[in-house]
Amino acid sequence: MSVNRESVLKIIEAIGGKENINTATHCVTRLRLVLNDEGLVDKERLEDIDLVRGSFSTNGQFQIVIGQGTVDKVYKILAEETGVQEASKDDVKNAAADKMNPLQRAVKTLADIFIPILPAIVTAGLLMGINNILTQQGIFMEDQSVVEAFPQWADIASIINLIANTAFVFLPGLIGWSALTRFGGSPLFGMVLGLMLVHPDLLNAWGYGSADDIPTWNILGLTVEKVGYQGQVLPILVASWVLAKIEIWLRKRIPDAFQLLTVAPISLLITGFLAFTIIGPVTFTIGEWLVEGVRGIFDTVPAIGGLIYGGLYAPLVITGMHHTFLAVDLQLIGSQLGGTFLWPMVALSNIAQGAAAFAMMFVERNNEKVKGLAVSSGVSAWLGVTEPAMFGVNLRYRYPFIAAIIGSAIAGLIITLGDVIAPSIGVGGIPAFFSIETNYWGVFFIGMGVAIVVPILLTLVFSKFSKGKAK
Repeated sequence: MSVNRESVLKIIEAIGGKENINTATHCVTRLRLVLNDEGLVDKERLEDIDLVRGSFSTNGQFQIVIGQGTVDKVYKILAEETGVQEASKDDVKNAAADKMNPLQRAVKTLADIFIPILPAIVTAGLLMGINNILTQQGIFMEDQSVVEAFPQWADIASIINLIANTAFVFLPGLIGWSALTRFGGSPLFGMVLGLMLVHPDLLNAWGYGSADDIPTWNILGLTVEKVGYQGQVLPILVASWVLAKIEIWLRKRIPDAFQLLTVAPISLLITGFLAFTIIGPVTFTIGEWLVEGVRGIFDTVPAIGGLIYGGLYAPLVITGMHHTFLAVDLQLIGSQLGGTFLWPMVALSNIAQGAAAFAMMFVERNNEKVKGLAVSSGVSAWLGVTEPAMFGVNLRYRYPFIAAIIGSAIAGLIITLGDVIAPSIGVGGIPAFFSIETNYWGVFFIGMGVAIVVPILLTLVFSKFSKGKAK
Protein backbone atom coordinates (compact mmCIF):
# COMPACT_ATOMS: atom_id res chain seq x y z
CA MET A 1 0.00 0.00 0.00
CA SER A 2 1.39 3.42 -0.98
CA VAL A 3 1.61 5.99 1.80
CA ASN A 4 0.72 9.61 1.16
CA ARG A 5 3.16 12.01 2.85
CA GLU A 6 0.34 14.46 3.40
CA SER A 7 -1.52 11.88 5.51
CA VAL A 8 1.56 11.37 7.70
CA LEU A 9 1.84 15.13 8.17
CA LYS A 10 -1.79 15.15 9.31
CA ILE A 11 -0.93 12.44 11.86
CA ILE A 12 1.94 14.57 13.20
CA GLU A 13 -0.34 17.60 13.49
CA ALA A 14 -3.10 15.58 15.19
CA ILE A 15 -0.74 14.31 17.91
CA GLY A 16 0.40 17.82 18.80
CA GLY A 17 3.19 18.44 16.30
CA LYS A 18 6.75 17.19 16.13
CA GLU A 19 7.69 19.07 19.32
CA ASN A 20 5.30 16.80 21.25
CA ILE A 21 7.12 13.59 20.27
CA ASN A 22 9.59 12.43 22.93
CA THR A 23 10.50 8.97 21.62
CA ALA A 24 9.20 6.86 18.75
CA THR A 25 9.39 3.34 17.39
CA HIS A 26 7.00 0.91 15.73
CA CYS A 27 6.00 -2.74 15.90
CA VAL A 28 4.35 -4.91 13.23
CA THR A 29 1.11 -2.92 13.11
CA ARG A 30 1.43 0.19 15.33
CA LEU A 31 3.37 3.38 15.81
CA ARG A 32 4.49 3.40 19.43
CA LEU A 33 5.15 6.93 20.70
CA VAL A 34 6.03 8.53 24.00
CA LEU A 35 4.52 12.02 23.87
CA ASN A 36 5.44 14.96 26.06
CA ASP A 37 1.77 15.81 26.59
CA GLU A 38 -0.94 13.38 25.50
CA GLY A 39 -3.50 16.07 26.23
CA LEU A 40 -2.49 17.76 22.98
CA VAL A 41 -3.70 14.82 20.89
CA ASP A 42 -6.85 15.41 18.86
CA LYS A 43 -8.12 11.82 18.72
CA GLU A 44 -11.17 12.59 16.60
CA ARG A 45 -9.05 14.35 14.01
CA LEU A 46 -6.39 11.62 14.19
CA GLU A 47 -8.79 8.76 13.63
CA ASP A 48 -10.44 10.50 10.69
CA ILE A 49 -7.17 10.11 8.76
CA ASP A 50 -7.38 7.29 6.20
CA LEU A 51 -4.14 5.62 7.33
CA VAL A 52 -5.23 5.40 10.97
CA ARG A 53 -7.27 2.40 12.12
CA GLY A 54 -7.40 3.36 15.76
CA SER A 55 -5.35 4.72 18.65
CA PHE A 56 -4.98 4.18 22.37
CA SER A 57 -2.73 5.01 25.29
CA THR A 58 -1.31 2.32 27.56
CA ASN A 59 1.58 2.14 30.03
CA GLY A 60 2.84 5.60 29.08
CA GLN A 61 2.84 4.90 25.33
CA PHE A 62 0.49 6.42 22.76
CA GLN A 63 -0.02 3.79 20.08
CA ILE A 64 -1.50 4.42 16.63
CA VAL A 65 -2.83 1.39 14.76
CA ILE A 66 -1.72 1.60 11.11
CA GLY A 67 -1.53 -1.96 9.82
CA GLN A 68 1.02 -4.57 8.81
CA GLY A 69 3.18 -3.65 5.83
CA THR A 70 2.24 0.03 6.06
CA VAL A 71 3.41 1.10 9.50
CA ASP A 72 7.12 0.95 8.60
CA LYS A 73 6.51 3.28 5.63
CA VAL A 74 4.55 5.68 7.82
CA TYR A 75 7.29 5.62 10.43
CA LYS A 76 9.98 6.35 7.84
CA ILE A 77 8.16 9.47 6.66
CA LEU A 78 7.37 10.49 10.27
CA ALA A 79 11.07 10.23 11.14
CA GLU A 80 12.04 12.31 8.11
CA GLU A 81 9.52 15.04 8.89
CA THR A 82 10.15 15.27 12.62
CA GLY A 83 13.84 14.41 12.82
CA VAL A 84 13.14 11.87 15.54
CA GLN A 85 15.69 9.06 15.72
CA GLU A 86 14.35 5.50 15.75
CA ALA A 87 14.46 4.12 19.28
CA SER A 88 14.47 0.51 20.38
CA LYS A 89 11.37 -0.87 22.07
CA ASP A 90 13.32 -0.89 25.34
CA ASP A 91 14.12 2.81 24.93
CA VAL A 92 10.44 3.58 24.41
CA LYS A 93 9.48 1.43 27.41
CA ASN A 94 12.04 3.18 29.60
CA ALA A 95 10.86 6.59 28.51
CA ALA A 96 7.26 5.56 29.13
CA ALA A 97 8.16 4.19 32.58
CA ASP A 98 9.12 7.69 33.72
CA LYS A 99 5.47 8.69 33.34
CA MET A 100 4.10 5.77 35.41
CA ASN A 101 3.02 5.62 39.05
CA PRO A 102 4.27 2.75 41.29
CA LEU A 103 1.24 0.55 40.58
CA GLN A 104 1.65 0.96 36.82
CA ARG A 105 5.33 0.10 37.11
CA ALA A 106 4.52 -3.06 39.08
CA VAL A 107 1.98 -4.12 36.46
CA LYS A 108 4.47 -3.36 33.69
CA THR A 109 7.11 -5.49 35.44
CA LEU A 110 4.76 -8.47 35.57
CA ALA A 111 3.84 -7.93 31.93
CA ASP A 112 7.51 -7.79 30.92
CA ILE A 113 8.12 -11.11 32.68
CA PHE A 114 5.09 -13.09 31.56
CA ILE A 115 4.50 -11.87 28.00
CA PRO A 116 7.75 -13.41 26.62
CA ILE A 117 6.82 -16.86 27.97
CA LEU A 118 3.14 -16.62 27.03
CA PRO A 119 3.55 -18.36 23.61
CA ALA A 120 4.97 -21.45 25.33
CA ILE A 121 2.12 -21.51 27.86
CA VAL A 122 -0.58 -20.97 25.23
CA THR A 123 0.91 -23.70 23.02
CA ALA A 124 1.00 -26.07 25.97
CA GLY A 125 -2.63 -25.30 26.73
CA LEU A 126 -3.72 -25.99 23.16
CA LEU A 127 -1.84 -29.30 23.09
CA MET A 128 -3.34 -30.30 26.44
CA GLY A 129 -6.75 -29.67 24.92
CA ILE A 130 -5.94 -31.95 21.98
CA ASN A 131 -4.77 -34.62 24.42
CA ASN A 132 -8.03 -34.29 26.36
CA ILE A 133 -10.02 -34.83 23.17
CA LEU A 134 -8.11 -38.04 22.51
CA THR A 135 -8.31 -39.41 26.06
CA GLN A 136 -11.67 -38.19 27.40
CA GLN A 137 -14.59 -40.59 27.29
CA GLY A 138 -17.94 -39.55 25.87
CA ILE A 139 -16.83 -37.02 23.28
CA PHE A 140 -17.10 -39.14 20.14
CA MET A 141 -18.28 -42.42 21.71
CA GLU A 142 -20.54 -42.83 24.69
CA ASP A 143 -18.38 -45.03 26.92
CA GLN A 144 -15.00 -44.86 25.24
CA SER A 145 -12.26 -42.40 24.45
CA VAL A 146 -10.48 -42.26 21.11
CA VAL A 147 -7.41 -44.03 22.49
CA GLU A 148 -9.55 -46.77 24.04
CA ALA A 149 -11.34 -47.39 20.76
CA PHE A 150 -8.15 -47.09 18.72
CA PRO A 151 -5.22 -48.23 20.91
CA GLN A 152 -2.73 -47.35 18.17
CA TRP A 153 -3.35 -43.69 19.07
CA ALA A 154 -2.42 -44.15 22.73
CA ASP A 155 1.29 -43.48 22.37
CA ILE A 156 0.64 -40.47 20.14
CA ALA A 157 -1.61 -39.04 22.86
CA SER A 158 1.08 -39.81 25.45
CA ILE A 159 3.72 -37.88 23.48
CA ILE A 160 1.33 -34.95 23.01
CA ASN A 161 0.67 -34.94 26.75
CA LEU A 162 4.40 -34.96 27.54
CA ILE A 163 5.06 -32.06 25.18
CA ALA A 164 2.09 -30.14 26.57
CA ASN A 165 3.03 -30.66 30.23
CA THR A 166 6.65 -29.62 29.81
CA ALA A 167 5.96 -25.87 29.95
CA PHE A 168 3.99 -26.28 33.19
CA VAL A 169 6.30 -28.81 34.85
CA PHE A 170 9.29 -26.56 34.22
CA LEU A 171 7.40 -23.28 34.54
CA PRO A 172 9.83 -21.90 37.17
CA GLY A 173 12.63 -22.33 34.63
CA LEU A 174 10.75 -20.24 32.06
CA ILE A 175 9.84 -17.58 34.62
CA GLY A 176 13.39 -17.51 35.98
CA TRP A 177 14.83 -16.89 32.51
CA SER A 178 12.34 -14.11 31.76
CA ALA A 179 12.54 -12.53 35.23
CA LEU A 180 16.35 -12.29 35.23
CA THR A 181 16.13 -10.69 31.79
CA ARG A 182 13.74 -8.10 33.21
CA PHE A 183 15.69 -7.52 36.44
CA GLY A 184 18.99 -7.03 34.65
CA GLY A 185 20.72 -10.28 35.58
CA SER A 186 21.90 -13.21 33.48
CA PRO A 187 18.92 -15.10 31.95
CA LEU A 188 20.87 -18.37 32.08
CA PHE A 189 21.27 -18.06 35.86
CA GLY A 190 17.54 -17.47 36.13
CA MET A 191 16.80 -20.62 34.16
CA VAL A 192 19.17 -22.63 36.37
CA LEU A 193 17.52 -21.23 39.48
CA GLY A 194 14.06 -22.14 38.18
CA LEU A 195 15.10 -25.68 37.26
CA MET A 196 16.73 -26.00 40.68
CA LEU A 197 13.31 -25.43 42.28
CA VAL A 198 11.84 -28.41 40.37
CA HIS A 199 14.81 -30.77 40.66
CA PRO A 200 13.82 -34.49 40.57
CA ASP A 201 15.43 -35.03 44.00
CA LEU A 202 12.78 -32.80 45.56
CA LEU A 203 9.31 -33.91 46.60
CA ASN A 204 6.92 -32.86 43.83
CA ALA A 205 4.81 -29.91 44.95
CA TRP A 206 1.65 -31.54 43.58
CA GLY A 207 2.19 -34.50 45.92
CA TYR A 208 3.04 -32.41 48.98
CA GLY A 209 -0.47 -32.40 50.45
CA SER A 210 -0.90 -36.18 50.26
CA ALA A 211 2.66 -37.20 51.23
CA ASP A 212 3.00 -39.36 54.36
CA ASP A 213 6.70 -38.71 54.77
CA ILE A 214 8.25 -35.40 53.69
CA PRO A 215 12.04 -35.60 53.19
CA THR A 216 14.14 -32.93 54.89
CA TRP A 217 17.63 -31.46 55.05
CA ASN A 218 19.35 -30.75 58.35
CA ILE A 219 21.41 -27.57 57.83
CA LEU A 220 23.30 -26.52 60.96
CA GLY A 221 20.41 -27.67 63.12
CA LEU A 222 17.77 -26.11 60.84
CA THR A 223 15.27 -28.56 59.35
CA VAL A 224 14.38 -27.67 55.76
CA GLU A 225 11.79 -29.57 53.75
CA LYS A 226 13.02 -30.94 50.42
CA VAL A 227 9.97 -29.79 48.47
CA GLY A 228 9.85 -28.62 44.87
CA TYR A 229 7.84 -25.72 43.50
CA GLN A 230 6.32 -27.16 40.34
CA GLY A 231 3.71 -24.84 38.85
CA GLN A 232 4.42 -22.12 41.43
CA VAL A 233 4.85 -18.49 40.45
CA LEU A 234 5.69 -16.43 43.54
CA PRO A 235 8.75 -18.41 44.76
CA ILE A 236 10.66 -18.06 41.50
CA LEU A 237 9.62 -14.40 41.03
CA VAL A 238 10.99 -13.36 44.41
CA ALA A 239 14.05 -15.63 44.18
CA SER A 240 14.85 -14.23 40.70
CA TRP A 241 14.76 -10.68 42.02
CA VAL A 242 17.13 -11.64 44.85
CA LEU A 243 19.45 -13.46 42.44
CA ALA A 244 19.60 -10.47 40.09
CA LYS A 245 20.42 -8.07 42.93
CA ILE A 246 23.21 -10.33 44.23
CA GLU A 247 24.64 -10.88 40.74
CA ILE A 248 24.63 -7.17 39.88
CA TRP A 249 26.24 -6.32 43.25
CA LEU A 250 29.00 -8.89 42.73
CA ARG A 251 29.73 -7.87 39.12
CA LYS A 252 30.36 -4.29 40.22
CA ARG A 253 32.91 -5.39 42.82
CA ILE A 254 34.71 -8.43 41.40
CA PRO A 255 37.37 -7.92 38.69
CA ASP A 256 36.43 -9.20 35.23
CA ALA A 257 39.16 -11.85 35.30
CA PHE A 258 37.54 -13.58 38.30
CA GLN A 259 33.85 -13.13 37.49
CA LEU A 260 33.42 -16.41 35.62
CA LEU A 261 34.67 -18.41 38.61
CA THR A 262 32.95 -16.43 41.35
CA VAL A 263 29.80 -14.57 40.35
CA ALA A 264 27.62 -17.52 39.29
CA PRO A 265 28.63 -19.92 42.11
CA ILE A 266 28.23 -17.31 44.84
CA SER A 267 24.98 -15.88 43.44
CA LEU A 268 23.30 -19.25 42.91
CA LEU A 269 24.55 -20.71 46.20
CA ILE A 270 23.26 -17.80 48.30
CA THR A 271 19.98 -17.54 46.39
CA GLY A 272 19.50 -21.33 46.47
CA PHE A 273 19.86 -21.44 50.26
CA LEU A 274 17.48 -18.51 50.64
CA ALA A 275 15.01 -20.05 48.18
CA PHE A 276 14.69 -23.32 50.09
CA THR A 277 14.89 -21.91 53.62
CA ILE A 278 12.97 -18.63 53.51
CA ILE A 279 11.72 -17.45 50.11
CA GLY A 280 10.12 -20.72 49.00
CA PRO A 281 8.18 -21.58 52.19
CA VAL A 282 6.98 -17.99 52.74
CA THR A 283 5.91 -17.30 49.16
CA PHE A 284 4.37 -20.77 48.80
CA THR A 285 2.16 -19.97 51.79
CA ILE A 286 1.28 -16.55 50.37
CA GLY A 287 0.42 -18.20 47.06
CA GLU A 288 -1.90 -20.63 48.82
CA TRP A 289 -3.58 -17.73 50.62
CA LEU A 290 -4.03 -15.98 47.27
CA VAL A 291 -5.59 -19.07 45.71
CA GLU A 292 -7.88 -19.63 48.68
CA GLY A 293 -8.89 -15.97 48.68
CA VAL A 294 -9.86 -16.00 45.01
CA ARG A 295 -11.61 -19.36 45.37
CA GLY A 296 -13.41 -18.12 48.49
CA ILE A 297 -14.92 -15.19 46.60
CA PHE A 298 -16.17 -17.39 43.77
CA ASP A 299 -17.34 -20.16 46.13
CA THR A 300 -19.26 -17.74 48.34
CA VAL A 301 -20.86 -15.59 45.64
CA PRO A 302 -20.10 -17.32 42.32
CA ALA A 303 -22.72 -15.39 40.37
CA ILE A 304 -21.37 -12.01 41.46
CA GLY A 305 -17.74 -13.13 40.99
CA GLY A 306 -18.42 -14.32 37.44
CA LEU A 307 -20.47 -11.25 36.60
CA ILE A 308 -17.82 -8.83 37.86
CA TYR A 309 -14.73 -10.55 36.43
CA GLY A 310 -16.45 -11.35 33.15
CA GLY A 311 -17.44 -7.71 32.78
CA LEU A 312 -14.32 -6.05 34.12
CA TYR A 313 -11.72 -7.95 32.12
CA ALA A 314 -11.98 -5.73 29.03
CA PRO A 315 -11.62 -2.48 31.05
CA LEU A 316 -8.58 -4.07 32.75
CA VAL A 317 -7.03 -4.54 29.30
CA ILE A 318 -7.26 -0.78 28.76
CA THR A 319 -5.22 -0.15 31.92
CA GLY A 320 -2.82 -3.04 31.29
CA MET A 321 -3.70 -4.57 34.67
CA HIS A 322 -5.01 -7.75 33.02
CA HIS A 323 -1.40 -8.99 32.97
CA THR A 324 -1.47 -9.37 36.75
CA PHE A 325 -4.17 -12.02 36.47
CA LEU A 326 -1.93 -14.23 34.35
CA ALA A 327 0.12 -14.85 37.50
CA VAL A 328 -3.11 -15.69 39.38
CA ASP A 329 -4.16 -18.11 36.61
CA LEU A 330 -0.81 -19.89 36.76
CA GLN A 331 -0.98 -20.03 40.56
CA LEU A 332 -4.46 -21.61 40.34
CA ILE A 333 -3.23 -24.15 37.80
CA GLY A 334 -0.29 -25.05 40.04
CA SER A 335 -2.51 -25.45 43.13
CA GLN A 336 -4.45 -28.48 44.29
CA LEU A 337 -7.35 -27.19 42.20
CA GLY A 338 -5.33 -28.08 39.10
CA GLY A 339 -6.97 -25.50 36.84
CA THR A 340 -8.22 -21.95 36.50
CA PHE A 341 -11.80 -20.71 36.45
CA LEU A 342 -10.68 -17.17 35.52
CA TRP A 343 -9.14 -17.77 32.11
CA PRO A 344 -12.33 -19.21 30.50
CA MET A 345 -13.97 -15.84 31.20
CA VAL A 346 -11.07 -14.12 29.42
CA ALA A 347 -11.78 -16.22 26.33
CA LEU A 348 -15.45 -15.18 26.44
CA SER A 349 -14.44 -11.53 26.77
CA ASN A 350 -12.41 -11.94 23.56
CA ILE A 351 -15.45 -13.37 21.80
CA ALA A 352 -17.75 -10.61 23.08
CA GLN A 353 -15.43 -7.84 21.85
CA GLY A 354 -15.21 -9.52 18.44
CA ALA A 355 -18.99 -9.90 18.24
CA ALA A 356 -19.55 -6.22 19.01
CA ALA A 357 -17.01 -5.28 16.32
CA PHE A 358 -18.79 -7.51 13.80
CA ALA A 359 -22.07 -5.78 14.64
CA MET A 360 -20.50 -2.44 13.72
CA MET A 361 -20.02 -3.82 10.21
CA PHE A 362 -23.80 -3.56 9.81
CA VAL A 363 -24.20 -0.32 11.77
CA GLU A 364 -21.56 1.43 9.62
CA ARG A 365 -22.28 -0.42 6.39
CA ASN A 366 -21.90 2.79 4.39
CA ASN A 367 -18.48 3.56 5.89
CA GLU A 368 -16.02 1.33 4.04
CA LYS A 369 -13.11 2.11 6.37
CA VAL A 370 -14.98 1.22 9.56
CA LYS A 371 -16.66 -1.77 7.93
CA GLY A 372 -13.33 -3.23 6.80
CA LEU A 373 -11.74 -2.62 10.19
CA ALA A 374 -14.74 -4.19 11.94
CA VAL A 375 -14.33 -7.41 9.96
CA SER A 376 -10.56 -7.74 10.35
CA SER A 377 -10.52 -6.78 14.03
CA GLY A 378 -13.53 -9.01 14.78
CA VAL A 379 -11.73 -12.02 13.32
CA SER A 380 -8.63 -11.10 15.33
CA ALA A 381 -10.65 -10.93 18.56
CA TRP A 382 -12.27 -14.29 17.89
CA LEU A 383 -8.76 -15.71 17.58
CA GLY A 384 -7.78 -14.23 20.94
CA VAL A 385 -6.27 -10.79 20.11
CA THR A 386 -8.78 -8.12 21.12
CA GLU A 387 -6.80 -4.86 20.96
CA PRO A 388 -7.66 -4.05 17.29
CA ALA A 389 -11.38 -4.57 17.97
CA MET A 390 -11.36 -2.73 21.28
CA PHE A 391 -9.24 0.26 20.35
CA GLY A 392 -9.92 0.38 16.63
CA VAL A 393 -13.72 0.03 16.71
CA ASN A 394 -15.53 -0.53 19.99
CA LEU A 395 -13.99 2.21 22.13
CA ARG A 396 -14.24 4.69 19.26
CA TYR A 397 -18.04 4.37 19.33
CA ARG A 398 -18.27 3.46 23.03
CA TYR A 399 -21.63 1.68 22.88
CA PRO A 400 -20.21 -1.47 21.20
CA PHE A 401 -17.67 -1.66 24.04
CA ILE A 402 -20.46 -1.39 26.61
CA ALA A 403 -22.46 -4.04 24.74
CA ALA A 404 -19.44 -6.35 24.76
CA ILE A 405 -18.92 -5.85 28.50
CA ILE A 406 -22.56 -6.71 29.23
CA GLY A 407 -22.42 -9.83 27.04
CA SER A 408 -19.13 -10.92 28.60
CA ALA A 409 -20.45 -10.37 32.12
CA ILE A 410 -23.57 -12.50 31.50
CA ALA A 411 -21.49 -15.22 29.86
CA GLY A 412 -19.04 -15.12 32.79
CA LEU A 413 -21.91 -15.55 35.22
CA ILE A 414 -23.20 -18.59 33.31
CA ILE A 415 -19.90 -20.47 33.14
CA THR A 416 -19.06 -19.62 36.76
CA LEU A 417 -22.35 -21.10 37.92
CA GLY A 418 -21.51 -24.10 35.73
CA ASP A 419 -18.11 -24.51 37.50
CA VAL A 420 -16.25 -24.37 34.18
CA ILE A 421 -12.51 -24.88 34.63
CA ALA A 422 -9.52 -24.94 32.31
CA PRO A 423 -6.51 -27.10 33.22
CA SER A 424 -4.30 -24.66 31.33
CA ILE A 425 -4.19 -21.33 29.53
CA GLY A 426 -4.68 -21.73 25.81
CA VAL A 427 -5.60 -19.81 22.69
CA GLY A 428 -8.30 -17.25 23.45
CA GLY A 429 -11.49 -16.57 21.53
CA ILE A 430 -13.36 -19.27 19.62
CA PRO A 431 -10.56 -21.93 19.79
CA ALA A 432 -10.57 -21.64 23.59
CA PHE A 433 -12.84 -24.66 24.03
CA PHE A 434 -9.85 -26.89 23.22
CA SER A 435 -8.34 -25.83 26.56
CA ILE A 436 -11.54 -26.38 28.58
CA GLU A 437 -12.12 -29.69 30.34
CA THR A 438 -14.40 -31.61 28.01
CA ASN A 439 -17.10 -32.31 30.61
CA TYR A 440 -17.66 -28.54 30.78
CA TRP A 441 -17.96 -28.03 27.04
CA GLY A 442 -21.76 -27.87 27.10
CA VAL A 443 -21.88 -24.99 29.60
CA PHE A 444 -18.96 -23.24 27.92
CA PHE A 445 -20.64 -23.40 24.50
CA ILE A 446 -23.73 -21.80 26.06
CA GLY A 447 -21.47 -19.05 27.40
CA MET A 448 -19.92 -18.65 23.95
CA GLY A 449 -23.37 -18.30 22.41
CA VAL A 450 -24.30 -15.59 24.90
CA ALA A 451 -20.97 -13.79 24.31
CA ILE A 452 -21.79 -13.69 20.59
CA VAL A 453 -25.51 -12.99 20.51
CA VAL A 454 -25.88 -10.45 23.35
CA PRO A 455 -23.14 -8.01 22.17
CA ILE A 456 -24.42 -8.14 18.59
CA LEU A 457 -28.03 -7.47 19.58
CA LEU A 458 -27.15 -4.77 22.12
CA THR A 459 -24.82 -3.02 19.67
CA LEU A 460 -27.57 -2.91 17.06
CA VAL A 461 -30.08 -1.65 19.64
CA PHE A 462 -27.71 0.93 21.14
CA SER A 463 -26.88 2.21 17.65
CA LYS A 464 -30.50 3.31 17.24
CA PHE A 465 -30.13 5.68 20.20
CA SER A 466 -26.64 6.90 19.27
CA LYS A 467 -25.64 9.69 16.96
CA GLY A 468 -23.31 7.13 15.38
CA LYS A 469 -20.28 9.34 15.65
CA ALA A 470 -16.98 7.94 16.86
CA LYS A 471 -15.69 9.43 20.06
